[in-house]
Amino acid sequence: MRTDPIKNIAGLIILAFTLMACNSPSYISGKLEGVPEGDANIYLIRPDNLREVAASYFGKVIDSAVVNPDGTFEFENLPEDEEPVLLEMAIQQPGKFPNYLNTDDPTRSNFMPVLWQSGEPLKITASFDEFQKSFAIENPSEINRALIRLRDVNLKAYKTYLEGKQWHVEDGKQLMDKEHAVLQYRKELMKYADSARDLIPALVALRLVSPEDDYERVPEFLVGQCEKWKKEQPGHPWVEQLCKQSEPSNLPVLVGDEFPDLQLPMITKDTLLLKDQLGHKLTIVDLWASWCAPCRLENREVLVPIWNQYHDKGLQIIAYGLESNESGWKRAVERDGAELWLQASDLKGDETPFLKRIRINTIPANFILDEKGVVLAKNVHGKALQDWVKIYMDKP
Repeated sequence: MRTDPIKNIAGLIILAFTLMACNSPSYISGKLEGVPEGDANIYLIRPDNLREVAASYFGKVIDSAVVNPDGTFEFENLPEDEEPVLLEMAIQQPGKFPNYLNTDDPTRSNFMPVLWQSGEPLKITASFDEFQKSFAIENPSEINRALIRLRDVNLKAYKTYLEGKQWHVEDGKQLMDKEHAVLQYRKELMKYADSARDLIPALVALRLVSPEDDYERVPEFLVGQCEKWKKEQPGHPWVEQLCKQSEPSNLPVLVGDEFPDLQLPMITKDTLLLKDQLGHKLTIVDLWASWCAPCRLENREVLVPIWNQYHDKGLQIIAYGLESNESGWKRAVERDGAELWLQASDLKGDETPFLKRIRINTIPANFILDEKGVVLAKNVHGKALQDWVKIYMDKP
């Protein structure tokens, strides 16, 4: 029987392509430097919702790869979604689950977010011990370049404001210094998110601002991100989740809001309405407690001087204490000289209805109101508060 030469050639071509497919490199592969002896694993994690991004133990591990002695690795089980997918590559840490992500120290962070587009290979190089810090992609896409820029912003901000810092938080001043440093660090990430042109890098930055998902100190940032992306990418499930989180009922009173007209159970046993006690020009609503060291320091070193200088010019201070012990509260007021201004408390500790109405859990905190009760600023403390009040009260 004669064979058909054309069919034979076609068969050989098909066989060649089959062999090439079997031996082709994985679409995500790479090489790590400084791999320790023994077993070393790298994992591919897929966050399924916004809150799982840059959060330990929540993302789903979709693939793992053994790091070979020469540092090479390959991932094979990759998503086949038509749309790009955010993934997190993570080096397993000793004694930790595969989806543990170190978000505390970007100089030692063990993970890196990347955007995966099915059919487009990613070739990675990095150091094993400084995985995120040294992470690089060969010919990265525009969005992966943006994620690497975010990595650099995060690293620079951390080194500027937090690296090597130690605060004795039992000291009221150092606790406030720490909070200020953390806020300055977060502001760099927020600036990146606000200027980002692409959704995914912006949302990763948003999550790095608070991996614990606590935006009580920066709720306006959350609202701004919702407003931006619901216009540019309406219907994206992560944008919908962001905007759900940004609903007013989930956030503290915002700058620009009118402060609620709450009843104030006074230290004098009277009950007053907050709006009836507003200053003619400016009011500071101060949230404090007798057991809060930075609050006590603020009373003595900041609020007393502000009161003495500006009360007669239209400044009011309304203090609300998270207290459960009336005698301890009154002693603190007297010792700090804080009897000069209005003092209120329900004497229900952390279960106070006042804080629930304004949706605050953390003190010290304050709201600065204009003569109509509109919030002009929030959580300004120490010398920054003195300077803020001076500029506002001294203006024509």
